[in-house]
Amino acid sequence: MAPFLAYEDKGTDSSRLPLVLVHGHPFDRTMWSPQIAAFSPARRVIAPDLRGYGASPVVPGVTPLGVFAEDIAALLDELEVAEFVLGGLSMGGQIVMECYRRFPERIRGLVLADTFPAAETPEGRKARDDMADRLLSEGMRGYADEVLHRMVAPYADAGAAAHVHRMMTATSPEGAAAALRGRALRPDYRELLTRVTVPALVVVGADDTYTPVSDAEAMHAALPDATLRIVESAAHLPNLERPAEFNEALAAFLARLDD
Repeated sequence: MAPFLAYEDKGTDSSRLPLVLVHGHPFDRTMWSPQIAAFSPARRVIAPDLRGYGASPVVPGVTPLGVFAEDIAALLDELEVAEFVLGGLSMGGQIVMECYRRFPERIRGLVLADTFPAAETPEGRKARDDMADRLLSEGMRGYADEVLHRMVAPYADAGAAAHVHRMMTATSPEGAAAALRGRALRPDYRELLTRVTVPALVVVGADDTYTPVSDAEAMHAALPDATLRIVESAAHLPNLERPAEFNEALAAFLARLDD
């Protein structure tokens, strides 16, 4: 049985498709605060805390992407949401791809932000396992200090940077380590993208060094029906760094799906 996930559920307009947003690592559902505020007046917006993150239960060990996907499906069953637009950023984007692999019939549109579809390399698997060990032994703060200005650009708004740092340091090391170990085992989603039958929006920060623009361009090329939006003056979290630009792209995409 999936652990009961903490979640945000705002807005009630049943004439539009619900929007489900999946956060990245090592964050929580508050990373979507600008999008929840912008879109919930006109549609239902649901943003869970993944297991191991935020206010959801911490499950140590290994959490594969498939477990996250099944948790999301179970939550949406509980909330009686049959069909929806599904968006995710970074690890959240990979969870979105896994969701599409498992239950494509429920998903009416995909939003893939600052993510990539390839399986992990042997070097990448070792790096994720090593980082999991480090987080368990040292906690989150040292890691958060090191990567803050790759998550958000050095020139980012101080409030956005502080929010990102707070999310990272508040994350459970056990939950983060379990996700890292599970993510290291993920499948390759590149062939899956070529078979996606719903519209997709691909978004990336122009200065993202984790998932560079070239990754977004490759996903855009692979997807049969996709729009690419490159957000200038943003790194790995354009939804927080440049929320107006991110929301503009998302609003245009949702408007097309609502027609």
